[in-house]
Amino acid sequence: MRTRTILVSAVAVVAATALTASPALADPTDTTTATFDVTAGTLDVTTPDTADLGSGAPGTTIISQLGAVTVSDTRAADDASWETTVTSTDFTTGGATPSETVPATAIDYWSGTATATTGNGIFTPGQPTGADAEPLNNAIGVIAFTHAGGTGNNSATWNPTLEVNVPLANQAGTYTGTVTHSVA
Repeated sequence: MRTRTILVSAVAVVAATALTASPALADPTDTTTATFDVTAGTLDVTTPDTADLGSGAPGTTIISQLGAVTVSDTRAADDASWETTVTSTDFTTGGATPSETVPATAIDYWSGTATATTGNGIFTPGQPTGADAEPLNNAIGVIAFTHAGGTGNNSATWNPTLEVNVPLANQAGTYTGTVTHSVA
């Protein structure tokens, strides 16, 4: 009986040792749920700070490019459409008389085609050629460029041309005005 007790005790010790000494069985695979954020940016337009359009006599047309205009859309939108419009103040020499003013409506604008684009969707110039030029206005914007459809980020750059139709009765002087591009 003593042999049987020792044998049963030895088996119990071996079984307990085997249970505590063997490593735990692990699952062969495991998963981790990971997340990240795509942040939305803004819709912006940048233009040259200044532009010298040249010179010309009364009754002539001064034709010059304004400089690079860029719309940058970093909204990361599902529908990345936008429209850029352009307005202008009257150009004056500082005097208030008609002969010291070139009205905005005497200045024709044409965007020309894009010089660079990024992203997808359809980029459309408001006035692809000089034959499509439109007179500017103080309050109602002329469509300069549009982007339709597409997703995510995009951008377009163009170099618009201004045609200043100097009235025949205007005085000599330096005329200053503000051309404003807006995007929405």
